[in-house]
Amino acid sequence: MLDFRIVDKLQKLDEDIQRDQLRYHSKRVLVSKEFTFDAAHHLHAYDGKCKNLHGHTYKVVLGVSGYPDDRGLVIDFGDFKEIWKEKIEIYLDHRYLNETLPPMNTTAENMVVWIYEKLAEALQEKGFDGARVEFIRLYETPTSYAEARREWMEDE
Repeated sequence: MLDFRIVDKLQKLDEDIQRDQLRYHSKRVLVSKEFTFDAAHHLHAYDGKCKNLHGHTYKVVLGVSGYPDDRGLVIDFGDFKEIWKEKIEIYLDHRYLNETLPPMNTTAENMVVWIYEKLAEALQEKGFDGARVEFIRLYETPTSYAEARREWMEDE
């Protein structure tokens, strides 16, 4: 086992590690980030309590894969967050989903595909070449979720 210690010298770029060493490999890697948002909605053509206006604290898990750049990054987590905030969350957080989303029944099954499409569009728009959405998982409650996967979205 390694002993714990305070480092003697902070590693310096171009002295202790060379730029061509920053990327350890050239394999595809999945990067994932999780967000939450609060929203209200109701369902149409549904005979149950969700036909009434109500709200949820949703949790969404976004999975994107790609090849590391020269720094060893597929996508910076800060860029991931920026895409979420600017391109997707603005339509969801503290909103009445029936009003802010395209005409659809605001089921988790419909919303997860919309989120998938918005994220895929944003990655392309922002120039993340080679990056692709692998999955979106949208939790409507802590134990209930819908999921969209790349193989389902592209092959069907």
